[in-house]
Amino acid sequence: MSKRDYYEILGLSKGASEVEIKKAYRKLAIKFHPDKNPGDTAAEQKFKEAAEAYDVLGDPQKRSRYDQFGHAGVDGQGFGGGGMNMDDIFSQFGDIFGSAFGGAFGGGGGGRRRARRKGSDLRVKMKLTLSEMVNGVEKKIKVNKMVAAKGVDFKTCTTCNGTGQTVRVTNTVLGQMQMATTCGTCNGSGQIIGNRPPGVDANGLEKKESVITIKIPAGVEDGMQLNMQGNGNEIPGGIPGDLLIQIIGEEHDELERHGSDIHYDLHISFIDAALGTSVEVPLVDGKARIKIEPGTQSGKILRLKGKGVPDINGYGKGDQLINIQVWTPQKLTKEERTILEGLRDNESFQPDKKEAKGFFQRVKEHFS
Repeated sequence: MSKRDYYEILGLSKGASEVEIKKAYRKLAIKFHPDKNPGDTAAEQKFKEAAEAYDVLGDPQKRSRYDQFGHAGVDGQGFGGGGMNMDDIFSQFGDIFGSAFGGAFGGGGGGRRRARRKGSDLRVKMKLTLSEMVNGVEKKIKVNKMVAAKGVDFKTCTTCNGTGQTVRVTNTVLGQMQMATTCGTCNGSGQIIGNRPPGVDANGLEKKESVITIKIPAGVEDGMQLNMQGNGNEIPGGIPGDLLIQIIGEEHDELERHGSDIHYDLHISFIDAALGTSVEVPLVDGKARIKIEPGTQSGKILRLKGKGVPDINGYGKGDQLINIQVWTPQKLTKEERTILEGLRDNESFQPDKKEAKGFFQRVKEHFS
C-alpha cells in the first residue's frame, strides 16, 4: 500500500508556510490524540500519520528532499519507516501542544508520559561510482559511536525523583502558576550514574566501533542525504540519534549524468559522418554498438531508450544520449589537401542550410 502525500495528510498545498504546517499538525494531533479517543485504533493511526507528515514537512532539509524526490527522498526518516512509538512522537513534538490535555505531552497527566530524549546524530560521507548510483548498492561502513556501556549502575535522580523535570511554583496576581523545566542534575533522563567503569562518561556511555550495513537505493544523486534512523549515538533512557549519509558522486571517465539522463560525446571523422559506419559506445554497465547513418551532421543526438538513471521513486528510467561531434582534421598531407581541393566546389560538399538544424532546434526536438 502506497503512502499518502504528506501535504494531503495535513490538508495543505505544497507552498504552505512553516507556520501553516505547524498549525495544521497541531489541529490534527489534538483531534486524534489518544487521550481524546481512547481505544480508537483508527484515530491512533491518523495521529501517527499526522506526526510522520510533520516530521518531514516541519524540517526544511527533509521537506526539500521530499519535494524533489517524494517518499523515497526521506525513506527511513519518517515515523512510519522508523517504527517509532507514541512515546517517540511525544518526545519530539510534545512542546508543540503547550498546555493541551493537562500537560500530558510533557510528562503531566499523572506522569503517564515523560518526554524521551534523543541521542545526537552521526554524519558520514560516502563516495559512489556512477554505476553504484544508477544501480543501487549495499555497503558496510565502520563508525565510532556512543553506546550504553556494560556494568553501569543507575539510580533514580533525587532532584526530580525520576520525572526528568523540576517544577517551580510562583505566585502571581492571577494566583499560583507552575512551570516545569528539564532537571539540571540528570538532564531530563530521570537517572544518575552510580557505578562507572573506566572509559565510561557521566551518561554511562562509551565509544565503540560499529559496522553498519547501508542499502543505497538506485537513482541517488550527488549531494543527496540519506537517513538511517536509530543508528546514531545512544542516550540513557532515550532513543538513539540517526546516521546521516551524504552522497558524493565520483566522476566517470567518459559519461556524464544530467538528472535522469546519461550523456556521451561521440567523436567521429567527417568521412564516417559522410559515408556512415557503426561504432561501439560505453554504457554505465557494458557497451552498445550503434549505427551512424550516412550524412550525419555534427551535433546530432542519438537516444538509447531506458539506458539512463532510474527514477528514485520508481517512475521509469532516463535515457543515454549520444552527442555526435564530427572531427575536422587539423593536419593534412600534400596529397590529402590536393584531394580535398578537388572536391571543394562539388555540389555534394556545399552546406544545405535548409537541412542543417541549429542548436535550439535540436534541443527542442530532444525534449519533444
